Amino acid sequence: MWQRLRGLVGRAYRRHLRREIDDVPDHVAVIQDGNRRYARERGDDAPDGHRAGADTTERVLDWCADLGVSELTLYAFSTENFERPDEELEPLFDLLEGKLREFADADRVHEQGVRVRAIGDVPRLPPRVRDAVEYAERRTAENDRFTLNVALAYGGRTELLDAARAIARDVDAGEMAPEDVDVETVESRLYDRPIRDVDLIVRTGGDERTSNFLPWHANGNEAAVYFCAPYWPEFSEADFLRAIRTYESREESWQRARAERAAALVRALAEVEFAEARSAAVRLRDRVPRLDGTHLSDDALGGAEGDSVGPVDGDSAGPVDGDATDSPGAD
Repeated sequence: MWQRLRGLVGRAYRRHLRREIDDVPDHVAVIQDGNRRYARERGDDAPDGHRAGADTTERVLDWCADLGVSELTLYAFSTENFERPDEELEPLFDLLEGKLREFADADRVHEQGVRVRAIGDVPRLPPRVRDAVEYAERRTAENDRFTLNVALAYGGRTELLDAARAIARDVDAGEMAPEDVDVETVESRLYDRPIRDVDLIVRTGGDERTSNFLPWHANGNEAAVYFCAPYWPEFSEADFLRAIRTYESREESWQRARAERAAALVRALAEVEFAEARSAAVRLRDRVPRLDGTHLSDDALGGAEGDSVGPVDGDSAGPVDGDATDSPGAD
């Protein structure tokens, strides 16, 4: 009875959250934290937590498809994860290999038009995982409705450092001038980069840090960030919808701030223009010959020096309506 009632309440709450969401991010990135802690608290081994987390990943893909998110990046395995003991790494590599192949062959993946891409220092991975990456990318290469980026052997600082070194080599070889280095130059040397900048980062497991994840695409785009307590295997659709709502609230706040700044700029420019026009009128009055023994009146020149500043040509400039160590990844 209580289980059924709780299910009804949960469905009602999810419908309420969905009704509140109007603006959906194009690109969501997830730090899947808490797999090992989830397993430990249940008396299981770390690989059991990773397997439970893989099930959550499949559900998140369905939620993205339902909402219209176009791209999802998962922090599956960081460069720091290589430091974990072999008895944990080997089962994790087995899981990555199996899930990549399973996903690449799944009918719903091709029905939903999902394209799989790996980002990171993939050559550092064991051969069997590299082969699975190549298989998944090849099998889904023609899909173009949704992009799933799997961050494997990924480290944000390493990514930027490698890009900087590649550019430095090109400059040293005379293949480009320093002044020609721009945003596109850097992006072309990052790991097979995500198509879009990141709009929203979600981190599970309770830690409030982004752990060197996509610094160029997320921090550079000032992505919204949503931290939540549930471990990754416990991450629910309601948690995901709350994350989306956080992104939407931040976008609305940005729009208000941008509109207010624009309005203030327009008012300031109007004041400057009016003051300069008034000053020019005064100078002109001093130089105009007398007419009938008097100077031109202030009214004839468009306003006296003491007149108050107001909108120009009837325009108003009000606000525009409109409205956010455990290594990540395989933890």
